[in-house]
Amino acid sequence: MIIDGKTGPWEIVIGLEVHAQVISKAKLFSGASTEFGAEPNAQVSFVDAGFPGMLPVINRACVEQAVKTGLGLNATINEVSVFDRKNYFYPDLPAGYQISQYKQPIVGEGHLDIDLPGGETRRIGIERLHLEQDAGKSIHDQHPQKTYIDLNRAGVALMEIVSKPELRSPEEAGAYMRKMRALVRYLGTCDGNMEEGSLRCDANVSVRRPGEGLGTRCELKNINSIRFVMQAIEYEARRQVDVLEDGGTIRQETRLFDSAKGVTRPMRSKEHAHDYRYFPDPDLLPLVLDRSWIEEVRANLPELPDAKKARFVADYKLTPYDASVLVAEKENAEFFEVVATGRKDPKLAANWVIVELFGALNRLGRDIATSPVSAAHLAGLLDLIENDTISGRIAKDVFGFMVETGKDAATIVAERGLRQVTDSGAIEAAIDKVVAENAAKVAEYRSGKQALFGWFVGQVMKSTGGKANPASVNEILRKKLAG
Repeated sequence: MIIDGKTGPWEIVIGLEVHAQVISKAKLFSGASTEFGAEPNAQVSFVDAGFPGMLPVINRACVEQAVKTGLGLNATINEVSVFDRKNYFYPDLPAGYQISQYKQPIVGEGHLDIDLPGGETRRIGIERLHLEQDAGKSIHDQHPQKTYIDLNRAGVALMEIVSKPELRSPEEAGAYMRKMRALVRYLGTCDGNMEEGSLRCDANVSVRRPGEGLGTRCELKNINSIRFVMQAIEYEARRQVDVLEDGGTIRQETRLFDSAKGVTRPMRSKEHAHDYRYFPDPDLLPLVLDRSWIEEVRANLPELPDAKKARFVADYKLTPYDASVLVAEKENAEFFEVVATGRKDPKLAANWVIVELFGALNRLGRDIATSPVSAAHLAGLLDLIENDTISGRIAKDVFGFMVETGKDAATIVAERGLRQVTDSGAIEAAIDKVVAENAAKVAEYRSGKQALFGWFVGQVMKSTGGKANPASVNEILRKKLAG
């Protein structure tokens, strides 16, 4: 994205740090539960609370989840990695340091292919993925003078996934976040629930003249929705352009995004690595992974979004765009496959899922898990279209009744008498009646006004309540009008 400033064009440079909470029953270094929604401070071990003398013990399941994610990102898995202490004081970090990884992370460089409008894809480099423990939660709105601390989240395993500064617009950042969310959900390594804070994002934003080196960046901290990520980046980039064009300089700092006002504001000057006084955690040995175990994890990976998209294009003859829409959520892709499997025209299934079903769910404010129309019921509706029991137009009415009632298509068609008229004699009788009642229109058509044909089709369909087979109507009507 190029910003047209008062003094010429500017380019946005964006790097994202995604914090993905690992799906595991226990925390990264303790046996405390990670279940969401417990009473405050009900899931806190002595290790999480930073009690003196408590020793961390690595959770193998969390390590496996990080390796899975690294493999899904086409990244290098480091057979030896080191946990470090990142030292800083914050009320919800009881030990006064966070166990993280610095110079030797568990996952190295990789890439993520993002889907852009029109079916285009763009490859974004991944710098690293490291494991660390999450901090607790400070609650500021329960008391006018006091801040409450909930340590249930303290010690939960986080994967910090750092992109290279290769994103160039808020839209690309949004596409990257959607793809990352889809990937971790397919892998089962993070639930991707941004509302609950299990997926969060820090955005590093700078601007520069096209072709110049990188500018000074500002970090936008803890953004918890994809829409807010895009809004924050756009505002911050334009703010930086305004500062530079007015002769100012950009300070490297951490900023917060105020979603209510749509602006970023300063939080603190940006820390550097030396400010955290990183050093290897003396209570944890280097983490050594066996190559054969890594390959075993790789062999058990599920089909991921890019592979599923390629298969949908190849097997179902879908457009890349339609395939990308369907695979964006694992549950949506599974729903589509139930509807499409064994069908003569899988593209019909794609159109009904994307246009009719997704449209209805959007209106109802639901997702696929709470859809009033099951995959089996939608497949049944398409069966009725393909075997000429109902027309495509009637099918839309039937679908509306399915959404309202939850009944299957065959039941609705039987109850409401919507079966398509395929008897050529009945159709011919309806056509004869329309032709006889509209002699002037027939004369106009025969004199060369061919556009009237559609009007005649509409009149016949209207007279049969939309139940006449459209192909038969067209065929018989052409013969009748030809005289």
